[in-house]
Amino acid sequence: MLIQLAIRDIVLIDKLELHFREGLSVLTGETGAGKSILLDAFALALGGRGDGSLVRHGETQGQVTAVFDCPLDHPARRIAADAEIDTEGDLILRRVQVADGRTRAFVNDQPVSVQVLKSIGAALVEIHGQHDDRALVDPVTHRAILDAFGGLSNEVQAVGEAARRVRDARAALQEHRARIDKARKESDFLRHAVEELDKLAPLAGEEESLAERRIVMMQSEKVAQDLNEAYEAVAGNSSPVPELSAAVRKLERRSAQAPALVEPSVRALDAALVAIDEARAALEEAIRATEYDPRELEQTEERLFALRAAARKYDVPADELAALRERFLEDVAAIDAGEEKLAALEAAVKEADKVYIAAARALSAGRKKAAQALDAAVQAELPPLKLERARFITEIQTDENSRDPAGFERVEFWAQTNPGTRGGPLMKVASGGELSRFMLALKVVLADKGSAPTLVFDEIDTGVGGAVADAIGQRLARLSQRVQVMAVTHAPQVAARAESHFLIAKEGVRGSDRVATRVVPLDAAPRREEIARMLAGATITEEARAAAARLLEAAAH
Repeated sequence: MLIQLAIRDIVLIDKLELHFREGLSVLTGETGAGKSILLDAFALALGGRGDGSLVRHGETQGQVTAVFDCPLDHPARRIAADAEIDTEGDLILRRVQVADGRTRAFVNDQPVSVQVLKSIGAALVEIHGQHDDRALVDPVTHRAILDAFGGLSNEVQAVGEAARRVRDARAALQEHRARIDKARKESDFLRHAVEELDKLAPLAGEEESLAERRIVMMQSEKVAQDLNEAYEAVAGNSSPVPELSAAVRKLERRSAQAPALVEPSVRALDAALVAIDEARAALEEAIRATEYDPRELEQTEERLFALRAAARKYDVPADELAALRERFLEDVAAIDAGEEKLAALEAAVKEADKVYIAAARALSAGRKKAAQALDAAVQAELPPLKLERARFITEIQTDENSRDPAGFERVEFWAQTNPGTRGGPLMKVASGGELSRFMLALKVVLADKGSAPTLVFDEIDTGVGGAVADAIGQRLARLSQRVQVMAVTHAPQVAARAESHFLIAKEGVRGSDRVATRVVPLDAAPRREEIARMLAGATITEEARAAAARLLEAAAH
């Protein structure tokens, strides 16, 4: 619920801080005192449209802050969490309006987009007025409202899951059909290609290894001569190994006579002999690698050229020929087994469709039953609201050819305002006053069915009085037992039933010729005086005060 509203420098409001409680709160005051300004400011904090003209004259910016206390599992907190906002403690919505028209939005002091602010605000507050074209009068919401009233969440979920399975089954069937059609058109080419690639039997990485082997063989004749010359120098007749070995043996015989002089030389000569032997072994290996059969070069070139020719023909790298062969094999197999799989996929679509129809029909039955109960519940609220000749109608249009995730139905709330007239959508048939009372009746019935925790009613009692105004007050009071209700009202019968009463008035600013809007919470005596003013007008009589006292006393019981 809303626990605090702070406004700074918005139109006639320079500084205002209000604290709210549970139950019904009313805001009263003379026409032009600033009630609409207060609601405009509140709407701004909830993500409403910004306007530079809202900033108080002479200031560069204004701001509105709304603080809400709501359960940890409330949808508003989930929306905030999805936007990576810290949701510990209260939810604090703040909107800064700059005089040049720009706005900035914050939730728990973290900058957010206006759309995020609006989504959170919509989950926390519903504002209803005579000319409200959203909320309950928006047909887009009516199906969800009916489902919530009927407790049909499980049925709605089942239909949604069934619709997803139908969609997935149809997509799989369509994809397979497209593949089969394409494969059939290319059947001859595919079979010839598979036969050709089977004969070629390409291997991944084969081209690179063949190309390297070919280069080695082509360079072998040039390299072999140099390798043989190097081998002759290391291991042939001119090899230094015999002389070095003899020198080592002579030095070793002298080692006992002068070890310090001889042993370092012996170690160095031994290392040289080891290095020469390693060089000999490397040269022998290299010489063996240069030895090849000329037929091997011819075969390697033929294989390499065949691979490259196939790669050009099929417009793929040679290394991908093996994978291409597998794809062609799959396409050929798809042609051969396509009809069988196609039949299976068609059967899957039919089965998924059958499940969807069963789930959607069960939901339809639940909706029809819920619609009858909703119509009866709303109808029971209408006579005291001076709508005794009107009818509330939940209009349901069913299209069983639809596979909508929400079912077969299109739901819209209708009204028939007088017997013998044709019913129609609420927004088109009901007048402003009638519409607001229809909405009040709906909200009373739907209060514990997913309603926002704070409801605001803006002058829904306009044009009515006496018993009708009292009936409106009774319903607002009943509604406030389940959700927080705020009402801007001119009806003393409504004001008398409030648990919190705020007076909105204009007053001059000391030391200035301008005026500012002030909001004052009223306790017992001032509240009775305000209700007397609402009854009597400009001149408050003792009779009006007595009547106000009677209203307050009656409301208390």
